[in-house]
Amino acid sequence: MHIGQVAARTELSLRTIRHYDEVGLVRPSARSQGGFRLYTEADVARLMVIRRMKPLGFTLEEMGELLSITDRLDQAGAAALGEAEREHLSQRLGRFEQATRERCEALRTQLSRAEEFAADLRRRAGQLTT
Repeated sequence: MHIGQVAARTELSLRTIRHYDEVGLVRPSARSQGGFRLYTEADVARLMVIRRMKPLGFTLEEMGELLSITDRLDQAGAAALGEAEREHLSQRLGRFEQATRERCEALRTQLSRAEEFAADLRRRAGQLTT
């Protein structure tokens, strides 16, 4: 699929998708005869991983690290990996999982504070109309 279709599916801008290509996070799987980027479902899935990591504050380097882990798992399959590599990948994934849980909790706290603030503003606005 063309970059416009990918942008619509992932809700990422064309500029953002191009940037991820430039920094090596998601390379298009092919190019058309005219030189246009062409993406597969696997490319879209990679972009969705990045899109989910971005609001949690992961850096581009961290995104790349996680994608390299998932690429390795997808290429070999967990059963085909040696015990040492399985353990190493498991530890790395565990760190990402823990960081994700912590960042989600921080976002929940921020959201709760924002909702309290919005409620306070509604209450104050209500005082002006009564």
